[in-house]
Amino acid sequence: MSNDAHSQPAKKSQDLLYDPDVAALSHAERARTLADQVHVATLCTVSTEEAAYPYGSFVTFAMDGGRPTFFISELAEHTRNLHKDTRASLMIAESGGPDPLANSRVTLLGHVKQITDEDERERAKAAYLKTHPSAAHYIDYSDFSFWQLEVDSLRYIGGYGRMSWVQGEEWASSEADVVAEFAEGIIQHMNEDHQNAMVEYCQAFSKATDTSAATMTGVDRYGFEMSAETAAGPRPIRLAFASPISTSEEARKEMVRLVREARQTLTQHQS
Repeated sequence: MSNDAHSQPAKKSQDLLYDPDVAALSHAERARTLADQVHVATLCTVSTEEAAYPYGSFVTFAMDGGRPTFFISELAEHTRNLHKDTRASLMIAESGGPDPLANSRVTLLGHVKQITDEDERERAKAAYLKTHPSAAHYIDYSDFSFWQLEVDSLRYIGGYGRMSWVQGEEWASSEADVVAEFAEGIIQHMNEDHQNAMVEYCQAFSKATDTSAATMTGVDRYGFEMSAETAAGPRPIRLAFASPISTSEEARKEMVRLVREARQTLTQHQS
């Protein structure tokens, strides 16, 4: 049997079991959401000590609009590097979960510039202290200063098979997902108390009609994602809300509406 014949079933098993055009966050929005949630990263600058080598540093940062903001010492190696060459990248990664490669991460590329304007410095200071209140005891040290990354482009990877390059203009015009701050509570509640409802979602609204169990893996303002247990193994399923949500109460109402519709659909199929 040829290699092509062997590969065809594998390809078929990876076909999406839900509508590929279902509403979802853009990669720019996913990247902005990640940057708003994770406040430590790896800053890569161009080394002056070992010329032309990339130099990675562990840093903390805060978001001031679309600009990652750093409060760094003049003694730091990355600060010395930035005084010579402002080109840099910032790698932000989600943590946790059994498979690190399934987590989201983004690498932001651009130029890091020191903030010298007093008004801009005060705004950066407020943003930084809101995210890192423990910095208050050294926030006025004279050998520290604020720097910001002006993003030219980025590479977003949202786990297996979800990745793209995003230009700086799209990053600048995007916003973090408002649902992110209470998404974990929704996911936990659905997985602990409404497993039957999620099975019904998958059976009624996707091609995974043989779903025997389902786990919610993500939720955002446009909809939610599940991992459905099927005869072919676990498969991703995404469903959309009727319209974007912004509160946990709106999420609850949408979940209730969808389970009613799912049960009506399943009843009709059985009759």
